[in-house]
Amino acid sequence: MSLRNWLAPALVAAMAIMPLSATSQAPVWPARAIHIVVPYGPGGYTDTYTRLIAAELAKTLNQPVLVENKAGNSGNIGSEVVAKAAPDGYTLLMGGMSTHAINVSLYRDLPFDPVRDFTPVAPVVAANSVLLANPSTNLATVGDLVALARSKPGELSYGGAGIGTPSHLNIEALKGRTGVRLNYVPYKGEADALLALMRGDIVLASMSVSTALPQIRAGKVRPIAVAGSARSPTLADVPLLSEIVPGIGSGSWIGLFGPAGLPGDIVHRINREVDRIMRTPGMQERITASDLAYTAMTPAEFADFQKAEIRRFAEIIRANGIRVE
Repeated sequence: MSLRNWLAPALVAAMAIMPLSATSQAPVWPARAIHIVVPYGPGGYTDTYTRLIAAELAKTLNQPVLVENKAGNSGNIGSEVVAKAAPDGYTLLMGGMSTHAINVSLYRDLPFDPVRDFTPVAPVVAANSVLLANPSTNLATVGDLVALARSKPGELSYGGAGIGTPSHLNIEALKGRTGVRLNYVPYKGEADALLALMRGDIVLASMSVSTALPQIRAGKVRPIAVAGSARSPTLADVPLLSEIVPGIGSGSWIGLFGPAGLPGDIVHRINREVDRIMRTPGMQERITASDLAYTAMTPAEFADFQKAEIRRFAEIIRANGIRVE
């Protein structure tokens, strides 16, 4: 047999085997370290729970899970990094209400689309916020606040941590539903807003329950309503804002996202692992102590939830003319 006649069938056989061989040698995820980007600085519940989940994922996946803080521009900088990453399961984002529901309506030139450029993977926790009054005002309920604001239109001020935060938008929604006029004073952080309230610079403030709790217990500020999906475990007697004015008053939330096009098998595996981690007794105890909540969702349910949040906040922002240039 000539060399040419011998090579021809050999090449055909080799080409037939190649797809099977390539498939059998494809790397199994994860084959190397996974990076989770936190679009805020260290500290705070977003960073804390990202690190807790990363540590547990590393044990199960047998690969390092590294947390990287890429803060700036209300979470947009870190989010853009992940939006442009390869959809291979090695770069994830701990996004949340601001980055994936609010900012798209708040910023004119957002460097990513929160739906088109991401794959929702798993919810993590939701945090209640609380509406606080200075005890010297004698405000004890939301009804008291509305009555006072109507008697002094445009004279009362409330504060929070920046423009477009969930706490800010909750009060803007309350204004829109009740027709009252309140002036917003944005502070650098929740601690500054809390100090301003205690000084009497403002009559109302909105922030996370965990930030306000020490001063609530000390009697220096008075909670009049909680914004969240369920009553606060630590402030069980304080009504939900949605109980008073239906349809408004959600807390904030965070969850894992990947770049658009993340393979479904990776998405569902991470979702299952996060759900398992969040249901462990130790994590449940920590969640309750931090006045947080966990609600399991499939990736599809999480995606639907995110889209509903985008629509809800778009209406609040449009109705109140809020915009960050």
